[in-house]
Amino acid sequence: MNPHFYAVILAGGRGERFWPLSTSRRPKQLLALVSEKAMLAQAVDRLHGLIPPERIMVVTNQDLVEASREAAPQLPKENVIGEPVGRDTAPAVALATALVKARDPEGVFCILTADHVIGNLDVFQATLRESLEVAAREDVLVTIGMRPVEPATGYGYIQTGETLSFGTATAYRKAVKFVEKPDRATAERYVAGGDYAWNSGMFIWSVASIEKALLSHRPGIGALVETLAGEIRTGRLAEALATYFPQAEKISIDYAVMEKAGNIVAATGTFAWDDVGSWTALENHFDQDTVGNTVIGTCEMLNAERNIVFSRGRLTALIGVQDLIVVQSEGVTLVCPRERDQEIKQLVARLRQSGGYPELL
Repeated sequence: MNPHFYAVILAGGRGERFWPLSTSRRPKQLLALVSEKAMLAQAVDRLHGLIPPERIMVVTNQDLVEASREAAPQLPKENVIGEPVGRDTAPAVALATALVKARDPEGVFCILTADHVIGNLDVFQATLRESLEVAAREDVLVTIGMRPVEPATGYGYIQTGETLSFGTATAYRKAVKFVEKPDRATAERYVAGGDYAWNSGMFIWSVASIEKALLSHRPGIGALVETLAGEIRTGRLAEALATYFPQAEKISIDYAVMEKAGNIVAATGTFAWDDVGSWTALENHFDQDTVGNTVIGTCEMLNAERNIVFSRGRLTALIGVQDLIVVQSEGVTLVCPRERDQEIKQLVARLRQSGGYPELL
């Protein structure tokens, strides 16, 4: 294992589209949605043999630090760091860069997320290893673009251009532009054209390259890297985060850097990947019955078809209904037409604004 390779897992999301199971106290990345382990633990496990636990760090919300440490006990406790406030992914990347830089100014690291499901782990690790090696040799920002298998509207896309040769088994192409989640017709055009990939949100770069990019395109956030790295070296990270993080601009790394930089390289991801963005995504990970129902837990049905039911620890019964999402959680039952699952986030926002049911949010 290369001693300069690190991984930083971003685990600060709320997972509101998985409410009521996912809450601010126990969001999606801390749930065992598609296996017996929390999604964060799976994200750590899939790096086994590539990056040792002492060089894997997790950036999460301050109030989720203890729960995240419990979910990923294989990591040193000090490797789980909490942001005092959420400022989106660009400041999180600045913090990640500072964490690696303070340990190893020659460090090369990947940014991963805690709530993806990934298969073909040997292919995933080979892609990550070669991308780390490329980022160590070249002044490039590597992202992993997934081959689209359908015109999905829930993902951002990357338009790719010329093929690049790095002497690797993984294919690389120059990234031309990043685009937001498209409508159906646009997504169909992207897939048919063959030069677009899904934006996986996974990145690989050296400390030097990403710090330079941040300073160039978002100087305020770029300056945060050295400020935090200096405080980490003197053991004052918590105080520094409390002082500087709330002042940081709230912006994603895509907007801050990836849509502007000219040295972005897209690795072609050929492993199985799903960001499990909403309840309907569970159909990809569980068997269905003969009429299309997906059941996680216990459910009895009579003349019911194409429903998604999550009911662990209790019985749910359905009669004569189709195309519903039904979720039983502690103190809450959710019933939603499956085609409107993206509105769950809106409902959570409305409940939060009302000030009611704080214990369920």
